[in-house]
Amino acid sequence: MARTKSTRSTRSAGRPTSEDVLEIENMLIEAALEEFLEHGYGSASLDRVVKRARVSKTTLYSRYASKEELFRAIVYQQINRINPASLLQVDSRSFSLEEGLKSYANTMLELNLKGEMLGVNRLINSESGRFPELGTAAAERTQLGIDRISRFIADCAKSDGIPCRAPDSVARAFILMIRGWYTHILLTNQKVTKTQRQRWVEEAVHVLVSSRRDW
Repeated sequence: MARTKSTRSTRSAGRPTSEDVLEIENMLIEAALEEFLEHGYGSASLDRVVKRARVSKTTLYSRYASKEELFRAIVYQQINRINPASLLQVDSRSFSLEEGLKSYANTMLELNLKGEMLGVNRLINSESGRFPELGTAAAERTQLGIDRISRFIADCAKSDGIPCRAPDSVARAFILMIRGWYTHILLTNQKVTKTQRQRWVEEAVHVLVSSRRDW
């Protein structure tokens, strides 16, 4: 599906409103994403980003001083659009431990195996060796997932009356298990069906949760 571009509205002269600021930032991030996916991180040009977004260099550099900051903004915008915390709840009710882990893993894998998120992940895998800042951005994203799952595991331990001595360690194992499978799929360029993905998640979460008493 084609990405919908932002169209900048006409506003009167004067101090920009909060809506104007948000619109400009979204335009910059969209333009930067297109530039990175088309040319790669190393060959991306901030001059072209400015032209794509139809803003001045001053506008760009007042918000993002470097390609690194702009790329990090893309990663965080993708995270915020997903709202990962919602993957652990049904309406206002939290999932059970196993339900929540399956929901989180399935949704994150589904989203990361297509579209712009797949493109960004391929870029990180291919260029992080030359540009360590890409690996840093990916590590920050991973840590956010670990922190979120750790809190969920701790909440489940409390509500279920089953103590968990190290929720951070369990969360890290869970997130890195997902990332390992995902990286394998990326590197081998496999086409994975929904059924295959769900079956793997089912088996992986079952193996993890079956040792819950030892957590």
